[in-house]
Amino acid sequence: MSSQHTTRRRFIQQSTLALAASAMAPQWVTAAENSPTNDGGVPLRPLGKTGVDVAMLGLGGHHFGQIKNERTAIKLGRRAIDKGVTFLDNAWCYHGGRSEERMGQMLQDGYREKVFLMTKHHGRKTKAEAMEQLETSLKRLKTDHIDLWQFHEIGYQQDIDWIFGDDGAIAAADQAKQDGKVRFIGFTGHKYPEVLSNMMVAGYEWDAVQMPVNPFDPHYHSFIKGTVPYIVDRGAGVIAMKTMGGGGGNLLRSGAVTYQDCLNFAWSQPVSTIVCGMTTNDMVDQNVAAAQSFQPMSQEAIDALLAKTAEPAKNGRHEPYKASIAYDGPVSRELHGT
Repeated sequence: MSSQHTTRRRFIQQSTLALAASAMAPQWVTAAENSPTNDGGVPLRPLGKTGVDVAMLGLGGHHFGQIKNERTAIKLGRRAIDKGVTFLDNAWCYHGGRSEERMGQMLQDGYREKVFLMTKHHGRKTKAEAMEQLETSLKRLKTDHIDLWQFHEIGYQQDIDWIFGDDGAIAAADQAKQDGKVRFIGFTGHKYPEVLSNMMVAGYEWDAVQMPVNPFDPHYHSFIKGTVPYIVDRGAGVIAMKTMGGGGGNLLRSGAVTYQDCLNFAWSQPVSTIVCGMTTNDMVDQNVAAAQSFQPMSQEAIDALLAKTAEPAKNGRHEPYKASIAYDGPVSRELHGT
């Protein structure tokens, strides 16, 4: 690794430690009854400094693509939107494009105008590669623009080196915005907080960053401690994922936390929205009800929950996306030869 990257890493470590010591949840982390809401009654939060408010509950695109029947998936997605789940997550790679194709069908009949649409891509080494993936996503999603377009699975320093290389894909971000095909630019990652922090100072004004936020995270390779404060300080929006540890609820199987613990903890952090995998109507109803009744956790309650999770969380066994390549997608594995 170059001395430039080493210096950058040291700067980030020092900066985030200082910020973590002083960071507080932003003023807009309020009780649901004190927050503005969308037409479905789900509270809204600012997406960083974009000037746009988004629903604090989002529909996960990966799980959406897992629903066996397309008609069932479309019906569930529209029902979620009608109930206020208007932040939509997706990715160019999910299920070989099936997730985006289904979402494109779902967004017909006036539903595109009701949502904030996000999708992700694996463009790295060239502008052309990223732009090709963007065009594919636009075609699948049956839309002329993406609200938030994110570089997906930033897990290694090599990803950053590629993106910001001489012919790197970062040029596609500016081109896409200039062409009116993308409104905002962000990135995602779930492996190393240090790598996401390096991405923040790589030379681009990011609008949003998506990462794990849950009550196990502070104890092991923590994004909340090591990355979130710096992102908030820079004015980017934080999009929470893996609030229950992924894998259908890794954290819940530990017995240390409940579904409600995980949601309330994540929403009590400085996050704009939570991306939730929802594959049944009951899941939609449960999550919407949780958002509508949300009360910020007190510091005492957060401290008590973290004390409860310290032991099961200490070695990362319930967060396998941090500790192994098990959660690296097939495109990322091909790129890195893992």
